Amino acid sequence: MPRNVDKPAHRIEDIHAMGDFISRYKGVDTSRLGLLGICGGGGSSLKAAQADKRFKAVATLSMFNSGVVRRNGFKDSQLSTIQERLKQASEARALEAAGGEVLYAANTEITDEMADKMPYELYREGHYYYHRTHAQPNSTFRYTMSSLMDLMTFDASTNMDLINQPLLMIAGSKADTYYMTEDAYNKATNAKQKELFLIDGATHIQTYWKPEYVAQAVDKLVDFYQENL
Repeated sequence: MPRNVDKPAHRIEDIHAMGDFISRYKGVDTSRLGLLGICGGGGSSLKAAQADKRFKAVATLSMFNSGVVRRNGFKDSQLSTIQERLKQASEARALEAAGGEVLYAANTEITDEMADKMPYELYREGHYYYHRTHAQPNSTFRYTMSSLMDLMTFDASTNMDLINQPLLMIAGSKADTYYMTEDAYNKATNAKQKELFLIDGATHIQTYWKPEYVAQAVDKLVDFYQENL
């Protein structure tokens, strides 16, 4: 408590814990553990793999660097308000600690009309994917305002030189999030081998569900893991 806390360290620890669990599962070959992270999970997976060498091959699909976006805004659109938002997060934590109201970010109910006016394709398509065609009633976009203290100081692309495992990063060629994949990929200077694979014509959200794009991603992942595990 409170619910909807979003701390990057918790997500990364969950990935380490997955390694703990599967390593003790009967019949598992611990020399052949692979890691796949999608969207925000891609950023968490990169960070986990920097330290956790039990994962012998690492791949991401449509990687989303949540900390950088929470800090700088999508495509650096909120640079001028960083300190203001950090102050809000700090005040929200103080309020929680004093037993006061829990404040939430991204807590607005988005209508289709509001989504259609959003400036970024990721958010427009994401609205219809997460709220309409693939909605999950227990999943929302909201998180505690105090979480921003942790989110805004997180960057999945720092220490990418610690990844020495084989690395595959997949993104749509038309994804407006591609800049995050490119940045992390370029910083992975010590990966044993690395490949950046672009799915031609795909946007970020389309890599989740459009059959021809999903097929390309899966085929590439199968080849990658068969080769490296």
